[in-house]
Amino acid sequence: MQRATATIATRDGSRLIKRLCTHWGHKFAVEFDESRGNVPFDADTRLRLDAGAESLVARLEAADDARLAQMQGVVADHLQRMARGETLQIDWIPGADAAR
Repeated sequence: MQRATATIATRDGSRLIKRLCTHWGHKFAVEFDESRGNVPFDADTRLRLDAGAESLVARLEAADDARLAQMQGVVADHLQRMARGETLQIDWIPGADAAR
């Protein structure tokens, strides 16, 4: 399993989790509350989100490097769209602990 983590500076982490999980909830069996989100894209690809006061931590895991790279782009693109005017700096750190 390949993993990557991005810590994204934002004060709207909770809102981003709600918007993103609601959006993907039409296609995937998402689970979320005010501070955490879990999006299982498929059996081998999962996104976990944790909101803090000043940041949103996104942990992504996938079966291989190609799928991980693809999903990093998908997740970053969707987060940017959900941010509504806020420009997010999303830098993925490969190999970081996504399973938490």
